[in-house]
Amino acid sequence: MIQLKTMVNVIDNSGAAVAECVKVLKMKRHAKIGDRIIVVVQKQRNFGPETGGGGSVSVSAANKVRRGDIRHAVVVRTAKKYQRPDGSVVRFDDNACVLINKGGEPIGTRLSGIVGKEIREKGWSKILSLAPMHL
Repeated sequence: MIQLKTMVNVIDNSGAAVAECVKVLKMKRHAKIGDRIIVVVQKQRNFGPETGGGGSVSVSAANKVRRGDIRHAVVVRTAKKYQRPDGSVVRFDDNACVLINKGGEPIGTRLSGIVGKEIREKGWSKILSLAPMHL
């Protein structure tokens, strides 16, 4: 369950490492896997040392988002237990999300870590295709 002020890990290569949920869209009390939320980037990912003129340009180009940016995201993992319709219960170690633009396309080009298969029913097939594994 992701709600207001919940800290979530960002698992794509958009430049953010940790984000804080500020709004759950569609007037829900809390968000589950596959739901859309609005986050504020709290911690920026470090892609390596900046090395002179050419290196700093490539590092800043890799960081598509900065600390303090407000972005839309899709929840892909939750630490709360979730019961599926077939009766199985799934639980992850952390809360994680993927940043998306307003049109619903992922900002990053790669995902690190597994995602829940509930995003397939919610229509996020692009995120599912970028993920290395879904559970």
